[in-house]
Amino acid sequence: MTDSLLGGRVRIDQDEAGLRAGLDAVMLAAAVPAKAGMHALELGVGTGAASLCLAARVPGLSLTGVEIDTVLSALARANAAANGASMAVVTADIFHLPAELKHGFDQVLCNPPFHGPGQASPDATRAGAMMDHGLLTAWLKLGLQRTVSGGYFTAIFRADRLAEALTALPERGLAIFPLWPRSGAPASRVILQVRQGSRAPGVLLAGLVLHTSDGGWTEAANSVLRDGAALALHEARL
Repeated sequence: MTDSLLGGRVRIDQDEAGLRAGLDAVMLAAAVPAKAGMHALELGVGTGAASLCLAARVPGLSLTGVEIDTVLSALARANAAANGASMAVVTADIFHLPAELKHGFDQVLCNPPFHGPGQASPDATRAGAMMDHGLLTAWLKLGLQRTVSGGYFTAIFRADRLAEALTALPERGLAIFPLWPRSGAPASRVILQVRQGSRAPGVLLAGLVLHTSDGGWTEAANSVLRDGAALALHEARL
């Protein structure tokens, strides 16, 4: 089935029963402080949703996505072509990257698997994409490894994995941006961003409240999800 993101600016085909990209992908893309001419790498590109949202917001990027699942990588290529985006999709295990990708990128992003034991989806593709098998910190360390000095690594995952994730990241140059389902509720997701090589103190930002009391999107959330607004984490003086 075809889904629309960013108010219809991005359209992606994805399996109705399998892995479905949505809010996480859009929020991740919105947080990446990319500029035209930069080289960006997405680890675990899936259907391509996050990278394509990033491309829609920042034209002129050089995009590369890595995806281990052959069906998903083929879908990402097709989605990139359908959206007129210049994105190379490499079918590979992120922990065994081909030689041509073993260098630094200006921007690295990922929505890593973050489900643990007992949380597997009955759909094999979705389970394969979402079960972390104890590798969450390995994903984060790899993301940093592929980020050039002065570049940014950005990731989104479940907020209850934050303490674990922080063990893999530097204290300096780190911004933590919670996503709150509604005012007064515990955060459901968290975006972490690291500026590689920065000596600036880490910061916990105010984050974003997603829903109003009646269940609708807040104005701030809607500006990101529909209008393609950026989440300016990098303005935290990293």
